Amino acid sequence: MKAMILAAGKGTRVQPLTYDLPKPMIPILGKPVMAYLVEHLAQHGVTDIMVNVSYLHEKIEEYFGEGHQFGVRIGYSFEGYTNDAGEVVPQPLGSAGGMKKIQEFGGFFDDTTIVLCGDALIDLDLEAALREHRRTGALASVITLEVPWDKVSSYGVVVSDDDGRIRAFQEKPAQAVYIFEPAVLDLIPPGQAFDIGAELFPLLVAQGLPFYAQKRQYNWIDIGSVKDYWEVLQSVLMGEVAHLHVPGTQIAEGVWAGLNTSIDWSGGTRIEGPVYIGSGCRIEAGASIIGPAWIGHGSHVCSGAEVVRSVLFEYTRVLPGVALDEMIVFKDYSVDRAGQMRHVSEYEQDTWGNARDRRSLRRAETPPALYAAQ
Repeated sequence: MKAMILAAGKGTRVQPLTYDLPKPMIPILGKPVMAYLVEHLAQHGVTDIMVNVSYLHEKIEEYFGEGHQFGVRIGYSFEGYTNDAGEVVPQPLGSAGGMKKIQEFGGFFDDTTIVLCGDALIDLDLEAALREHRRTGALASVITLEVPWDKVSSYGVVVSDDDGRIRAFQEKPAQAVYIFEPAVLDLIPPGQAFDIGAELFPLLVAQGLPFYAQKRQYNWIDIGSVKDYWEVLQSVLMGEVAHLHVPGTQIAEGVWAGLNTSIDWSGGTRIEGPVYIGSGCRIEAGASIIGPAWIGHGSHVCSGAEVVRSVLFEYTRVLPGVALDEMIVFKDYSVDRAGQMRHVSEYEQDTWGNARDRRSLRRAETPPALYAAQ
């Protein structure tokens, strides 16, 4: 079995995180979400993986390379072109159109292929899904997932017979796991944008081809919006996601830290877990961090600052006396729990900055103690 990871989208619903990151590179526990997918595929013996890329494609390709560090082989298909000014212009072809381009170029899809979205974590039993796909003689299978009604618009509703054969859609499945036989690619028109859920699947139904749904219990952790991302990180830190574990060394009840992290416990410093403090961070005396909270590597929480149920991306400096409550801070932007985004310039006074900028560093009179000296 081979795999296709769909990673060409721009991720506009996750802005500002995707101003500088393609959506599959958004970190969970300090690791890109797509890295978990690649590891999961490798664990199930899937070692040939194709990825369609477009927006900020170089960040995905630079991180994953040819996949050697994961024990797999990864290839890429860029969807775009170079204009007359020599600029690279991304131009996604749709989930199915991107696959057609790959097939026409090198014939990659010569075996059963599992198709995954690059912006969600799953723990699906791939071997069991493949066995069921072959037992039914399906040309294509959709691995369905029961979700609350308020999430239906994000996932879609599949109408199937008792034997699982799909007859119609009440909602087009926007997000799911698919298994395709190579013949499916013959149905996709070349050289145009074409979507799996909105166009390919209705075509399979209209032609009466063997198209089946599989009902399986598995976790789907989706980063559909900034609000979703905030909730996912909160669940992970609370230990509610079984296959994800907080990295680092536990230094106190519910508190983990990375390498070379400095915490001054004097002056009423307060850290209540679950909290992860990344490598190379500095927590000054009198700072407060209340979990669930994630402090990205290289960050600096100044004396008197409060970080409550928040996520700081790497190299964030929270200035003295500033309180961040249920906030994601990413470079020059903050996003609250409701998804409202603000630029740092919109705040009345300096609130946070770049921890690598020494010009704004308020130096302590004495160097802080290492956390090990607690």
